Amino acid sequence: MSRKADLIVVGGGPCGSFSALTAARLGAEVLVCEEHREIGVPEHCAGHVSVSGLKRLGLSLPREIIENEIRGAVFYSPNGREFAVKRGSPVTYVLHRKLLDKYLAGLAEKVGVEYVLGKRVTSLLLESGCVRGVSFGRGKLTSNVVIDAEGCSSVLLKRAGLQTLERRMVVNAIQAEVDRVSDIDTAMVEVYVGQRYAPGFFAWLIPKRDGSAKVGLAVKRGNPSEYLRRFVQAHPTASRKLRGCKISRFSLHPIPLGGPIPKTYSDGLLVVGDAASQVKPTTGGGLIFGLLCSKLAGEVAYEAAKNNDFSANFLSRYQSRWRKLIGFDLKAMRRIRRMLNRISDHDMDRIIDLCSKLNVDEVLERAGDVDFEGGSLIRMILHPAMPFVGFFFIISALTSLRRRE
Repeated sequence: MSRKADLIVVGGGPCGSFSALTAARLGAEVLVCEEHREIGVPEHCAGHVSVSGLKRLGLSLPREIIENEIRGAVFYSPNGREFAVKRGSPVTYVLHRKLLDKYLAGLAEKVGVEYVLGKRVTSLLLESGCVRGVSFGRGKLTSNVVIDAEGCSSVLLKRAGLQTLERRMVVNAIQAEVDRVSDIDTAMVEVYVGQRYAPGFFAWLIPKRDGSAKVGLAVKRGNPSEYLRRFVQAHPTASRKLRGCKISRFSLHPIPLGGPIPKTYSDGLLVVGDAASQVKPTTGGGLIFGLLCSKLAGEVAYEAAKNNDFSANFLSRYQSRWRKLIGFDLKAMRRIRRMLNRISDHDMDRIIDLCSKLNVDEVLERAGDVDFEGGSLIRMILHPAMPFVGFFFIISALTSLRRRE
């Protein structure tokens, strides 16, 4: 197989399809290479996204993709203390990831994007150091620009000589579907923190409107399957809610929490989504930020084709644009993640208890932005209660760090 296009996108997930859709709408000829034979298989994340983020992207999703509308979250400390934040209207949607992937691919196909399924890209075609296409098996596809939306594998990044993900900041996630959950507000997600059940991250229960739910967690060390089994069977709160439920449809995937890679472009190449680690280090959410960056990548790829300039110097405008959009927030969230990883279960109990007593939920309801957490942090600091919480948060992190040393 041999073809040429203006743009080749590696990866038919949401980020790959959105880059392709954006470039094709502007007039570029686009091919998408997807290693699996079906778009959306396997599913890789919980599909929990902000309503405001979808609006920023200009996406109005069909009703069948939206599995639930969420108004807030309940946070459970290691010993079971609760802290809830709830708003009067939906702030996030729970999406059916397979249907979302297919929907975005369908939009792309309608504007002329061609999908090449069941072909795993194994290498980049290089010409005088510039990326000129991709190869797979005995076939190759040539192009002026390649967008790497392959996810965490980093195969193409290595081929291009770019720095890959910060592996020590990658957590391994597992998620399953449960047929029913007892004693849960279907308008609220539940977040469970603590080193015993999810070291380096947290566990979650995400309800769907039909009474079923997505249950999962991510860990920095150890076997995520074993941690999920322990969480479902032994957690004092979650085990009661999940007693007697049927668990099915397990999926495993890595989540990069180290912030974006230093360089997301080179001659003839752009990198988006999980491949670029454009993921929120606090929550592991990558869909909205990934799609925002993918849109920028599609625009820059088209501009490069229009100007017949595929140099790293021209393509660097992609990195300038996404950094201006989300760079500050990602830096702030990385620092928060590093502090969270240092806090002991005992101190986490005290922090959540303090948040509840000082009515921090009211602060978050007014100032919080589900996606742009860096800006939210600045607004929260202005509230009279926040210096007390912030001071205790920092002291707890430093104290826990000294204990480890």
